[in-house]
Parts: sequence; structure tokens; C-alpha cells
Amino acid sequence: MTSRSTTTTARTSSEARAVARTQTLIKGQNGIGTVRKTTLPGGLRIVTETLPSVRSATFGIWAHVGSRDETPSLNGATHYLEHLLFKGTKKRSALDISSAIDAVGGEMNAFTAKEYTCYYARVLDTDLPLAIDVVCDMLTGSLILQEDVDAERGVILEEIAMTEDDPGDCVHDLFAHTMLGDTPLGRPVLGTVDTINDLTAERIRRFYKKHYDPTHLVVAAAGNVDHQKVVRQVRAAFEKAGALDRTDATPLAPRDGSRRLTTSGRVELIDRKTEQAHVILGMPGLARTDERRWALGVLNTALGGGMSSRLFQEVREKRGLAYSVYSYTSGFADTGLFGVYAGCRPSQVHDVLKICRDELDHVAQHGLTDDEIARAIGQLAGSTVLGLEDTGALMNRIGKSELCWGGQMSVDDMLAKISAVTPDEVREVARDVLGRRPSLSAIGPIQDKQAARLHDAVA
Repeated sequence: MTSRSTTTTARTSSEARAVARTQTLIKGQNGIGTVRKTTLPGGLRIVTETLPSVRSATFGIWAHVGSRDETPSLNGATHYLEHLLFKGTKKRSALDISSAIDAVGGEMNAFTAKEYTCYYARVLDTDLPLAIDVVCDMLTGSLILQEDVDAERGVILEEIAMTEDDPGDCVHDLFAHTMLGDTPLGRPVLGTVDTINDLTAERIRRFYKKHYDPTHLVVAAAGNVDHQKVVRQVRAAFEKAGALDRTDATPLAPRDGSRRLTTSGRVELIDRKTEQAHVILGMPGLARTDERRWALGVLNTALGGGMSSRLFQEVREKRGLAYSVYSYTSGFADTGLFGVYAGCRPSQVHDVLKICRDELDHVAQHGLTDDEIARAIGQLAGSTVLGLEDTGALMNRIGKSELCWGGQMSVDDMLAKISAVTPDEVREVARDVLGRRPSLSAIGPIQDKQAARLHDAVA
């Protein structure tokens, strides 16, 4: 992913203000869809995508920190910190932060994942300067007071309890643990009751200072935005907070690694009185940088990505055994997961698992038909474009791309990658991924006799 043109600009003649580097990464027609990037001397990266035809803008800041950066005793600290940055700064109280965005009809939120965290606001284009000021203030000036830590602790414990009460959600955390074990990637993003109760304001402040340095951040804005105006406003906000004092800092590189997950045949079961049994049958997938990910995306779509997919047709349409059944992939810097989820009556769980296992084995050995692959390519291409029809999705794309890949890919290039996938490539990745012995995670009313049968399902 290379830039097409590079320019160097400075906003003032003062020697105190070092030079920023600006690049045009994707050249859109008549400026539409143009993606530009500026790297400030303090190591802060700013990427924008311009769409003059819309009246909205989404502004976000991505942090190169997720739950995989936590030690066992700090499990949940990244997500805890996400909550705390909304609790107040030297300039604004928690009410000031929320009311500022509410007053202009905007929306504001954040999310924490295993490898990154994002804070964002979506507003009218005329209110973008306000969104920039508020979000930058949160990221650079959070107070993280002990009373706020204590108050928010109860909120996070309720969030953990809410997840525990939803077995369809909880089973995904269980599957991560089944596949990745007691490792940073295998632990829950929310943390546990014990780790959350043990976290103090001082420990969270140290975590904040370590991981929210400008070199760890990517600023992203999409919509009716002017790149240079965004750069000036962001730079002013960070300089005012004293966050760009270093002029020789370089951005943190994308995560790297060569870990290859080889987990197979593991089974984790939670016996719980639920109306449905929730199961995930899966195996190691691909890292997000693996070039075969495009073929895996096509395979995933054909297997369990829509109403015409094999799993949906076999499990739901033909037999009516489940309401929800689908497959999915998760890619990390150095490894990945492939899973098939189904929620069904406990009495049907063995039939559902047998059908899913049979389909995975069949596709691993014999592949998909050319018609299935062609349909999946069309579906994946269409859903990719339709999923980028709002400024929030565009901001997510360019921010995550810069943070995780260190570059940008145009929508046309993405569509070309999908269209270029061949049936042989899909069959090859099917043999590699689906040909492994699966592991199983399940939550539901599982007694000893039934548990033994579930272990047999992956034998």
C-alpha cells in the first residue's frame, strides 16, 4: 500500500513548530473519496476521507491498545479506561462532554476490541470543530479520579453481568478461551469481576499514560471534511494539552507476529439453565495480514454468510433445527479464528453439530461448487460496498487500516481483490482451515451424559 503523492507542509514559520508530512494515499475523482494522511512531528497520524456530497462528518481517534496488551491482573483495564475518558477533563465535566454533542444532534460513543480502542463522534459537517475539540480533550485531558473509578466500577460490573445473562454473547468469549487459552487474546475484553474489583485509579492512570501517547494514536475523519482544517484543529488541540512536546517521535508500527495457532479438539462446556443451547464449532483461521484472507472471506460467505449459504440452507431451511446459524472469521495480527455458531433447542444440539461438522468436512475434502463461489464473490463484494455507505463506516475503515496495516486500500482495489479470488484458491484455503480437527464451545443445559456426546462430536 503505497502513497501516490507526497508533500511537506508547515503551518507557521516559527522554528518551534516542526514540519508535518502530508500524503495523498488515495486519489478520488474530483476530490470525492480522496484519502489524505498527515503525520505530525509528535508522531500523531491524521487520516481523512473527503465526501463533499454529504452533510455529516464522523471524527474518531484510534488507540493502539486492546485487551491483548493487558497482564492477567490488568484484564479489563483497556475497557475500564474507555469508560473513564467520558467522565471528565480539566475543561469539561462528564455532563459537559455528553451535552455538547447532544446539543447539536450528534452521537458519541467508543468501543474496545482485543487489539485497539476507538472513540468517535458523528455530527453535522458544520459542527465538526466541536466534535474535534471534545474528543481530543477526552483523549488528552482525562482526569481519571478515584471517585470516578469507583462510580464506574458498578457500571462495568453490570455490563459483565449483562453479558453473562446473554449466553449467545457469552459463548463467543468462551470460544476465544477454548481456542486461545489463558492468554491475552483468550481473556474477555470486559475483564472479570475479580480483576475489575482490584483495579485502582493509579494503576489505570499508568496504563493510560503508557498507551495513549500520540505515537500510539491515529486520528480519522470522514465525510464533508477539509483535510488541512482537520489537521490544524487537531494539532491545536493536542498542542494546547502539551501532548506534542516531542518533535522527534515516530508512530508506532502495526502489530507484527508469526504465531500460528494449532489448537484442535478442545471442548469447553458451561452447564446453564437456558431455553437454547448455544454452540460454536471452530478451528484456527488466518491472521488479518494473510493474503489468503480474501479467499477465506469468500469461503466464509458461501458456508454461512447469508440465507443462501450451505449452513443456513441445511440447518434452518431444510430441517428447521435453528433460528440463527452462521459462520464467521476473526483475524488478529498473528493468528485468527474460524467459527460456526448455532442456537437451538437442547434436544437438537447433536443433530445441528453433526450437520455442521459434516458440511465442514465435505467442503474441506471436496470444496465448493463454482456457482457457490461466484455467488459468494458477488455477495461479499456487494456487502462490502453497502457497508461503507455512511461516514461512520468510512471513518472506521481508514482509521483501522492506518492503525492495523499502516496504509490504505481503495474500495476499487478491495473489490478487485475479491473478484480476483479463484475457485482453486477457495478450495485450497478450505482444505487448510476446515481440514483441521475442530474445537467446541457450548453453553446450555448440559448434563454429564450429554457432555460426553458433545466431546464425541469433535473426536
